[in-house]
Amino acid sequence: MKKRNRCRYWVTRFFVLALITFLFYACASVPKLSNETESLIKTVIHEPLPEMVKGKIGFAISDGWKIWCEHIPATNPKKGTILLVMGAANDALTWPPSFISKFNKAGYDVIRYDHRGTGLTQRLKKTDKEYTLASMANDPIAILDSLHIEKAHILGVSMGGMISQIAVIQQENRFKSLTSIMSSADLFDSTLPTPSPEVLPKMISAVLKYGVFGGKKAQMKLQFVQKRILMGEATGPIASKPLAEAALYNIERRDGFHFIAGRQHQKAIETAEPRYDGLSKLKLPVLVVHGKQDPVIPIEHGRKMAKVIPKADSLWVDNMGHDLPDAKIDLISAKILKTIEENNL
Repeated sequence: MKKRNRCRYWVTRFFVLALITFLFYACASVPKLSNETESLIKTVIHEPLPEMVKGKIGFAISDGWKIWCEHIPATNPKKGTILLVMGAANDALTWPPSFISKFNKAGYDVIRYDHRGTGLTQRLKKTDKEYTLASMANDPIAILDSLHIEKAHILGVSMGGMISQIAVIQQENRFKSLTSIMSSADLFDSTLPTPSPEVLPKMISAVLKYGVFGGKKAQMKLQFVQKRILMGEATGPIASKPLAEAALYNIERRDGFHFIAGRQHQKAIETAEPRYDGLSKLKLPVLVVHGKQDPVIPIEHGRKMAKVIPKADSLWVDNMGHDLPDAKIDLISAKILKTIEENNL
């Protein structure tokens, strides 16, 4: 008995040591924040927090979910409505304010919403713990119904692009155009390059370092670190203050960040069917935008999708990874507006 207990003692010590070593090296691989960013985060925490939600808020019921959404009115004579669909594990506040304002100033109402498992969106049926991309594609339709909007332009990034593709394939009559940014018609297409093997370990390491045991300041730091990881080899400044303010707003005035949502969204992506056939039958105008340095969904995914879609236009962006770079907001938004307005939409 003593021998067995002694063996168990040393095995336990070995695994504890191995875990500590893993955590040490994992955290060491996470990009370091600059002194300026560290200082900015401290400043934002102690300053009055600006209001980040200025539009009309509401909820739409979709497949047992109560979807939080915000309807932001155009600041010039209205031309239409643009519905934004964010990527995995992100909520409505992830959209850069400067991106939204481009559309508002051009005469478009903008709708953004919290994905299932994020922000203020709530599950009404506690048994529905898993869901598919096809199910999530019902959410933008439910939002349009709740706002009594017959047709809108839909714009999605990453997983949001996949959801937007499905929504348009299922109900093309509800949309005037589709913009798919840094996304794919089949993430597991064996003929295309796969995501960089460095991204996922770094993202997990960042969550271990900042998100699991960290407080308010650590969770704010996590948003900066993850953005840098997703940029890959792309370079450029980050609009740091809006990012820090949005993170703090989520923590203090909303429901914070839910890391489990990322895993649930990943499962939905993994079980999704390829969309090439459905996309090849679309009649509405489509714009495909992709960064040339995207480490998560390589640009070849965007190029193949653009070739499949009959009326697809494209924009391949230099020095852009898997994010919406602040330096490229003008370029991307201008291309989207041009695509919409050239087709008299």
